[in-house]
Amino acid sequence: MVSRVIPVDSFDLVIFGGTGDLARRKILPGLFRRYASGQMPDEGRIIGAARSDMTCDEFRTMVKEAVEEFDPKSAKDTENLSKFLDRVFYVAVDAKGDGGWKELGELLRPDMIRAFYFSVAPSLFGAIAERLKTFDLADDDSRIVVEKPFGKDLETARALNRSLAEHFLESQIYRIDHYLGKETVQNLMAVRFGNMLFEPLWNSQYVDHIQITVAETVGVGGRGGYYDTSGAMRDMVQNHLMQLLCLIAMEPPAKFDPDAVRDEKLKVIRALDPVEPHHIVRGQYAASDKTASYREDVENPRSFTESFVAMRCAISNWRWAGTPFYLRTGKRLKARTSEIAVVFKDAPHSIFGAEAGVHRNVLSIRLQPNEGMTLGVTIKEPGPGGMRLVDVPLDMSFAEALGPDAEEVPDAYERLIMDVIRGNQTLFMRGDEVEAAWAWTDPIINGWSNRNDVPKPYDTGSAGPDDALMLMHRDGRRWREIKE
Repeated sequence: MVSRVIPVDSFDLVIFGGTGDLARRKILPGLFRRYASGQMPDEGRIIGAARSDMTCDEFRTMVKEAVEEFDPKSAKDTENLSKFLDRVFYVAVDAKGDGGWKELGELLRPDMIRAFYFSVAPSLFGAIAERLKTFDLADDDSRIVVEKPFGKDLETARALNRSLAEHFLESQIYRIDHYLGKETVQNLMAVRFGNMLFEPLWNSQYVDHIQITVAETVGVGGRGGYYDTSGAMRDMVQNHLMQLLCLIAMEPPAKFDPDAVRDEKLKVIRALDPVEPHHIVRGQYAASDKTASYREDVENPRSFTESFVAMRCAISNWRWAGTPFYLRTGKRLKARTSEIAVVFKDAPHSIFGAEAGVHRNVLSIRLQPNEGMTLGVTIKEPGPGGMRLVDVPLDMSFAEALGPDAEEVPDAYERLIMDVIRGNQTLFMRGDEVEAAWAWTDPIINGWSNRNDVPKPYDTGSAGPDDALMLMHRDGRRWREIKE
């Protein structure tokens, strides 16, 4: 199978925070991979902008070192890397002052798509947006890319949206959630709306429940200062898990159009019921022989911030009434995995008798690692001895199904940045979508604060607090095993 690479128009991409960790780890190596694949035109240019006083040559050296460190396989293509670096430039810019903006304007070319990536703290979004317009660096066809967090509650999200809207139209604003750039996440729509096999069954009549799990083995690491003011609810549930929930539950859009897709996602968020306190569990990882506790990691011995959340959600619409959605995410769990499991109901009547046992079809969509899908089906166990039923998987991993091409599947950031250049907002969050997500999330967080809720401790390398298991057991269900 040969991959079809769609080129993009010539552009100038300015990365504010171009010397930062995200730029070095993800953005710059990803852009080089797109260049090496032939997707980036020779006229495409990347301009780093940051406070650091460095020359273009010094920035190019930093970019080269970043590619070598975070994508050593691609860095072996020294010929393309050298050509790519020729398209990299740098300007020292004061985000809150006037320094460097004139020089940046002189570097930008007329009649080119201009995209501005705000890889900086959200507190700088408004100042940068204002100066782009003040110094006449952005026109009506320019795009800005903003990273999460999109506020820390509904009030701050609205303030951020207002600040950006003062200078840019909603059609110019790309709120990036890298989860939406994952190949398997996009395949959710292909599986649902491209296969007659699934869509007629995608409702409460046939689906017993849906589980969404995003588990990590790492702790908070060097993000302790940020994470302790955020927690799993703000850091993961309000955005990543909410997006997965929307894609799995949304109605078919009239067409694969950015606003048509986002309209349907918004309807899902607005149909979510408030979560009752007994339908949610918070946890905080404890110390082990080899690792520190959460409170030690964040250097806050009295922290009540959660590193784990599990909850039971309900969507009040015709398609999903009566079908629970179970969401779970946490750090320091037993394996790193992201999975959506659609668990179908039992057959209404078993002709094989009680001894055949209970068998359910489960569609498992793996986001990481080993991206792919598995559909569990029930068959007769081979051999004599009567009708014995067993469950077997129909398994499709990208690596096996697509062969060598699977290795060329773009990283989420690569895909999303190229979508920005193309002007395609399908995989980006709209302002009203962000605000609706916070409107649902805020009462949960405020409820914890009002009740002085204390997270339940759980062991490193476990599946989370025991209370999370009981959340499912009370409903006569079980979490799927967390495994790579």
